[in-house]
Amino acid sequence: MAASHKILVIDDSRVIRMRVRDMLPQGNFEVIEATDGVEGLDAIRSQKPNLIMLDFLLPRMSGWEVFQAIQASPELQKIPLVLMSGRREEVTEKIPGPFDYFEFIQKPFEQKELIEAIKASMVKARKVRPQTSAAKTAAASATTGESAAEIAALKKQVASLQKEVAMLKNQTAKILAFIKQKLK
Repeated sequence: MAASHKILVIDDSRVIRMRVRDMLPQGNFEVIEATDGVEGLDAIRSQKPNLIMLDFLLPRMSGWEVFQAIQASPELQKIPLVLMSGRREEVTEKIPGPFDYFEFIQKPFEQKELIEAIKASMVKARKVRPQTSAAKTAAASATTGESAAEIAALKKQVASLQKEVAMLKNQTAKILAFIKQKLK
């Protein structure tokens, strides 16, 4: 029987990779290991894991850089993510909490904590994300760009309408004067 879940463990510590492998329930997990960020990102793209366990401090490409690459891809964002670190501050320095879309687990951890973190990451991965700030900014600048152009166009229209109104008033005054003369 093929493993139903591929779990990618990206950690330069062999001990941590082995611990995760040993703590997972037997049989229905295939554990893929990566020893640094570059290997990890390649594995994410090629293996399409069902879960990513990512160490924050990694050689060659840091966990932070891998995290950013994941966040930049709507497809990869959907993969449940558990971020691991010996110190929570290392993570919160770069990623302020609350961690809405991934779970954090502090090393060393027990099996119960690992299972809880995996479950939580699965729930969080399903959350609908608001537009990214980059997309928001682009959308906002497009709107402000449009509205600036729209305002200019509207001002032009108003100016030409004012001219027309002035002409019409002038004509009406002439017509009225003409009628008055005729009525005398």
